[in-house]
Amino acid sequence: MIARTVACAAFAALAMGAAASAQNYSLNPNFGTFSLNAGFLPDPYTVNVVAGGSINANRLGSDCVGSISDAPDVRLNFNGGRISIGAESNSDTTIVVNGPDGRWYCNDDFDGLNPRVTLSGSGQYDIWVGTYSGGTANAVVYFTEY
Repeated sequence: MIARTVACAAFAALAMGAAASAQNYSLNPNFGTFSLNAGFLPDPYTVNVVAGGSINANRLGSDCVGSISDAPDVRLNFNGGRISIGAESNSDTTIVVNGPDGRWYCNDDFDGLNPRVTLSGSGQYDIWVGTYSGGTANAVVYFTEY
């Protein structure tokens, strides 16, 4: 299956009006803040979360899907190069990431019903895990350099 990863510039999201208030990355993350350096172990590094929320992710751009929370689920402070950020669940999940460059990255169904984005650069990554059909679902967020 071809992965659809979308990067929407922050100014484009702001131009959409309602998108400006869609996600609040200044809030404390629901499931914690983590710091990883290049070469981290274990790889993948995992965090248990509950995916979902009351906000429709398409407010960030038409290619972002799923129901997400206002606050990020996880914040990653990464010091390194290339990193993949994904989620695994028994439910259909989506992922939204606000990267250190201020851009929004979204994915749905990279691997079956599980999302993943691969990005480059050091800095703060705020991550939301959504549910495609609404409600909530147990999920695992993972970070890998592979």
